[in-house]
Amino acid sequence: MQTFIALLRGINVGGKALVSMADLRRMLDDLGFGDVRTLLQSGNAVFTSDARASAKLEDRLEEQAAERLGLRPAFFVRSADEWADIVAKNPFADEARRDPAHLVVVALKTKPDASAVAALQAAVSGPELVRAHGRELYVTYPAGQGRSKLTNAVIEKKLATRGTARNWNTVLKLGAIAQAQT
Repeated sequence: MQTFIALLRGINVGGKALVSMADLRRMLDDLGFGDVRTLLQSGNAVFTSDARASAKLEDRLEEQAAERLGLRPAFFVRSADEWADIVAKNPFADEARRDPAHLVVVALKTKPDASAVAALQAAVSGPELVRAHGRELYVTYPAGQGRSKLTNAVIEKKLATRGTARNWNTVLKLGAIAQAQT
């Protein structure tokens, strides 16, 4: 058995695409996943599975959410080892200590190529800093995300892939849950 972290995109935001965490846990339990835990209401789950590939889990979870929950949220799944690597490879260690709420990790569906990352970095017009590693994008928002022009839509357009963001505090909490299950 392996521990996985699943992030759902676009649920429970602005009163739309409502999914209770109890329903999400029930769905994961019904699918045979073990040790299911959720964190916050934004769609974060940790569970165990005998699956080997996170991409196959993403496809299965997206299909089952459509069938069982009547919604089509995108799922971004990483193994506990991949998650530990996300934490270890953080290029903004000082920001993580000083201001973790303004550091986000964007989990991406596919790894962007270097030219797309360079185009995104060139498009940044504010104080934000962007670095990529594998299927993750690390972004600092020193002035906050609310007024930033570096939106998820801009990120996705420049990188030509979908993504969902979590702040550093949530990244660490999910990592701790996953570590406790391994």
